[in-house]
Amino acid sequence: MQLSPLQSRLAASVIASCLVVVLYLFLFAPQFAFAADLVQIPDILDQDSPFYDSEDAMESFDAREPLYEPSFPLFDRSIIGRVSDGANPLDADNPTQRNISPGSTIAYVFEVASVPGGSAQERDTLYELRKRLNGTQKSAEGEGDLEDELSSHLDLTQRQTASQTLYISVNTCDQPGRISPDQTTMDPPQLTLFVSTSSENTSPGPGEDQGTQNIIVFDEGAATYNTSLDRDIYFSISAPQVSEKYFDTTLPYNYEVTVSLNGYHYSYDSTAQPDLYWVDSDASSSLLTTRNLNNNSEEVISTPPYVVFVQNTENLGINGIRKSYCGLKRWAQIRPLENGGSQATMGLRQGGDANLTMQEFYITGLNASANYTGIVALNSSLSLRKRQGSDSGSGSSDGVVVYNGVNFSTKPNGACTFIFNLTVCTETRYAVPGNPEKFPNGTALAAFYDDYTRTMWDNFDKVLQQTPCEAPPTQRYSLVRDCDDCKQAYKDWLCSVAIPRCEDFSSPDQDLQMRNINAPFPNGSFVDQSIRDVFGGMKAYSSSRNTEIDEKIEPGPYKELLPCDYLCYELVKSCPASMGFACPMPGSKFGFNTSYAVPNKNKELSCNYPGSAYYPSAATVVAVSWMGMAAFIIVPLLLVS
Repeated sequence: MQLSPLQSRLAASVIASCLVVVLYLFLFAPQFAFAADLVQIPDILDQDSPFYDSEDAMESFDAREPLYEPSFPLFDRSIIGRVSDGANPLDADNPTQRNISPGSTIAYVFEVASVPGGSAQERDTLYELRKRLNGTQKSAEGEGDLEDELSSHLDLTQRQTASQTLYISVNTCDQPGRISPDQTTMDPPQLTLFVSTSSENTSPGPGEDQGTQNIIVFDEGAATYNTSLDRDIYFSISAPQVSEKYFDTTLPYNYEVTVSLNGYHYSYDSTAQPDLYWVDSDASSSLLTTRNLNNNSEEVISTPPYVVFVQNTENLGINGIRKSYCGLKRWAQIRPLENGGSQATMGLRQGGDANLTMQEFYITGLNASANYTGIVALNSSLSLRKRQGSDSGSGSSDGVVVYNGVNFSTKPNGACTFIFNLTVCTETRYAVPGNPEKFPNGTALAAFYDDYTRTMWDNFDKVLQQTPCEAPPTQRYSLVRDCDDCKQAYKDWLCSVAIPRCEDFSSPDQDLQMRNINAPFPNGSFVDQSIRDVFGGMKAYSSSRNTEIDEKIEPGPYKELLPCDYLCYELVKSCPASMGFACPMPGSKFGFNTSYAVPNKNKELSCNYPGSAYYPSAATVVAVSWMGMAAFIIVPLLLVS
């Protein structure tokens, strides 16, 4: 076959190329290394070898060289690692509720890998890898400048970092109910929290090795525990067996568990100063107040931080869960409802000498002659614990803290009615003489006292206007007091005297003053005849100190907590002598003992004053020197003869 000229050229080129390849392989045959030949390579990493140089080695392994970081974005924890069978993974700050039957256990695990950064020790952060000799090797001269320059570009952290803390908090929300409250006063048994302290115990609970787990029995429905997060944390919640004789075993327990890296989501503080105070009550309502929420009047508090729960002490509904926030939310007799309603009306109020803010709770719908417990819970995200100095030192997070409760009682159905929100006497917030038939509620009765004190104030203000209050200091009635001092002293005295603080006649307190003992009680009965025979003929006992009370309110017999004596002394010292104010001396025949009381530091509330409550006031009691007092003119308005 004869080739064309083009085909002849192609064939010649292919043959020439093949000859070139054969010639190259013949002249430059490659040498291949076998694994057996590697034993001939000297071990340069052996520090004892004469070929080892520490500085060269450090340069070879300097962390400043580019690093290779393996990444497996297509693989998740289900492939790389698995948790213990039966353990429920939990996420941080994610409250989880669950039912648990008596006699069973539910296991949980918090994985270190779920912490942002890959672990509790930020495993995804680039760490500095550096060889040190004897742990004290220093960099060469001039290397410090290079390190400073490189540090500005690399985020290098110490290889050993402090691990974080995991906070576990559990609240019992429901528990088996009593078959009949009359059968027993026994409380339902508590849940138990088991926390593993060993990597070998991934299913802590009853029957496991006690040396590898911590056991925390719930206290009134609450349990907390914290541990170092240097590994996966395994824990479980176990429900005890429940007696069918006393409890309904068909009702399971229900709990809420939360894990957090910032602090306990739910906690109970039994050591801090109580945050709730009882002010006063009548037969169906009561006023509770917190301590001051701020330290100065310029600090604005706009959101009430507390929520209140109230329970009759004879009702066993919250026994076993009184330290549990979710338990109180479900079972307390008086609690915030989901629709926003409640028997507790709360609000913020500014008052006192420093005009600070406090939160108040007005509780209605209570039973007469009953004992109650009030419990407050604080939203710790508002940082009030830090301002109030009640931080117990445990972790703090955006959770809820339940505090110790305060006990209070209501008065019998009688002559005392609770009033507040007056315009002149803004600090008057207690029970006063009343009559349910003429004044069926506190609002109507408060209007009567408000009108009376406003009339008295207007008369006083007209007299004070005749005093040269704006005159130069040398022409005023006093070098140390002015008209503003007089107004404040008169207001404090007027509100404490014209609006008596009322206690039920059955109160055994011997320091209370009996009033109106000749009048009948609301049920038509009278004071014991032996008492009326002794005191019935004395005006201080047979009538009220304010005649308007007997004429327009007509209360039954009651007892009065007398005003503090220093209120009268301050009035005399602060106002012009021309106004004729005077005070009786203790033990005088003009009736000091039936008009005023001397403060007693050993008693919670020994006398009445503006803003008084059932806890000692921060007000300073003014000491009066009787030698410095001149003769006093007895004014009928100041005392009862």
